[in-house]
Amino acid sequence: MQLTKKVAIVTGGNSGIGKAIVVELAREGANVVVDYISHPDATDELEKQVAALGDRAIGVDADVSKVADLEKLVATAVKAFGRLDIMVNNAGMETRTSVLDTTEQQYEKVLEVNLKSAFFGTQLAARQMIKQKSGGRIINITSVHEDWPMPGNTAYCLSKAACACSRALRPSNSRRIKSWSLALAPERSPLPSISRQCKIQPRWRGSTPPYRWDEWLSLGRSPA
Repeated sequence: MQLTKKVAIVTGGNSGIGKAIVVELAREGANVVVDYISHPDATDELEKQVAALGDRAIGVDADVSKVADLEKLVATAVKAFGRLDIMVNNAGMETRTSVLDTTEQQYEKVLEVNLKSAFFGTQLAARQMIKQKSGGRIINITSVHEDWPMPGNTAYCLSKAACACSRALRPSNSRRIKSWSLALAPERSPLPSISRQCKIQPRWRGSTPPYRWDEWLSLGRSPA
């Protein structure tokens, strides 16, 4: 196992892509803080699934659109496990509304969950990693819709396009912390406000050839 004694946080971690990442982290030996905002029963089941793999998962009810709740996630990881090595900013939502119909409240909520949480999640994780003097990995989950616009889901596309720039978030004073984004295509991944399901289809941004997402994304390491 490659991640024995490593500690991760996964936002939006009790369903869909987030849940799959939590399980893969655990299979590689990591302990995981699982952020969720609904379905606590699903989080309880996930904790049991991780425990069966020989690791620990701690569910934390936290709204990632609030910096104070992101701070709570990092504090929980440090208190429970003593450190933070991997941050996966996965939580996301959409409204399925056009540019003509999207309200200010809908727009702000989508950007708060999809973009603001990734920015401040990166900031808080990086600060902790620098404090530990051990480096770390920060992964921001984006979407193919950063490049492939959906006229009926404008705010979501804008948020993911901005989140794709997350490589620029790597702290300039720490080469041991790496940050990157991974765009996924919607086929079997539930998002708030969508009833249909989607399948995971990875696409690596840049010239690096595509890799199976479960071979490296959930392990907090880059193929480059």
